[in-house]
Amino acid sequence: MDVTPSDDPDVRTLRRAQRGHRAAQAELLRSLQDVWYRNCLSLLRNDEAARDAAQETALRFLQGLPGFRWQSTLKTWSLGIALNVCRETRREAARARPTLRVVRPDPPTPDALMLRAERVEWLREAIDGLAERQREAVVLRYFEGLSLNETAAAMGCATGTVKATLSQALTRLRQQPTGVES
Repeated sequence: MDVTPSDDPDVRTLRRAQRGHRAAQAELLRSLQDVWYRNCLSLLRNDEAARDAAQETALRFLQGLPGFRWQSTLKTWSLGIALNVCRETRREAARARPTLRVVRPDPPTPDALMLRAERVEWLREAIDGLAERQREAVVLRYFEGLSLNETAAAMGCATGTVKATLSQALTRLRQQPTGVES
């Protein structure tokens, strides 16, 4: 059974790309590169690492494209590739350095923007503090807007596992003190 949702490229373009047509492959890369970068940035929290991971995702995407069998959407399938690249990147960074901490700029001076920046910072730190699988599930489901089934496909696990993982992550996030005054 073919899965061809509206956010996937048209079937002809995908089939041509699978047969090696460079223009069709370039069209697919253009349509997915921003999604990959956003996803990698959310998971790696480092612009340079995210760009490298998105580029590696593109290479693996093109290598694996002939084997794409429509068992999920192209976006979901490709985000699974990006997720694996990010996992490898984090493992390599952990081996190279014991701690990887991103320095973030100071928030803007107006009160409203400062409060918003503090909340965003708190959320980033809270998400960074989640277990790896919980963080991945939260990013794919809420930042990338994937359905539960798409998240499960990207993570290579059952939908029930994603539900349980998200539930645990949200419970943990709710238990974190915000540290931000309203």
